Amino acid sequence: MSESVVVVVPDADVLASLVAARLVVKIIDAQATRGLADVVLTGGRIAAKVLRAVQELPASAAIDWARVDLWWGDERFLPGGDPDRNETQARAALLDALPLDPSRVHAMPASDGPDGDDAEAAAARYARELAGSGSELPHFDVLMLGVGEDGHVASIFPEHTEGLIHGPTAAVHDSPKPPPVRITLTMRAIQSAEQVWLVASGPDKAGPVASAFQGGPVPAAAAAGRVKTVWLLDRAAAAEIKPA
Repeated sequence: MSESVVVVVPDADVLASLVAARLVVKIIDAQATRGLADVVLTGGRIAAKVLRAVQELPASAAIDWARVDLWWGDERFLPGGDPDRNETQARAALLDALPLDPSRVHAMPASDGPDGDDAEAAAARYARELAGSGSELPHFDVLMLGVGEDGHVASIFPEHTEGLIHGPTAAVHDSPKPPPVRITLTMRAIQSAEQVWLVASGPDKAGPVASAFQGGPVPAAAAAGRVKTVWLLDRAAAAEIKPA
């Protein structure tokens, strides 16, 4: 059973610094153990703060960025370079400043990519890229997730069935948050990660976080790593968690 850890800090700025520090250490440890590291990035308002904080940490110089594979948990199905794409935001916050191997930056397909506006074909293309190492999924050392105001993670929304698909990826239509079309890892793929980190800040996240802790009908309740599940919260997001 996955070990569960809850860390609560005063505010969003401290939270971003904490997540960044943990991420740098996790990458260094993974490279020491496996020779490389596979990290799944997320989007959302806290994600860019985390990535900017990574660049400010002296310890990040210990990372061999050429041996880091970067993946995404979900993506808005928009043209490449669109400012609303998680990839675009991550590149602006950190990735463009790093000596990454471009072949190891695995962005989800864009709507002006080789599959055009066919989201199902684009999701299938990403599934093939995930399987490029010979197994269906890479060894994800850490998979980061934001928690939405409705308790969604990645682009798996309450009462939507995309997260239940048996394959590793799915196309999402009629998303309750714009844009309506997205690509996402499924819950099965999320649960394959060694560690899953759920990151949330602000009072609008307090309800869904509490619901997830109580096993409520929100996707965040099912997001768990094989070895460890880490909740990284500020006080506002943790405000409605009931003591065990």
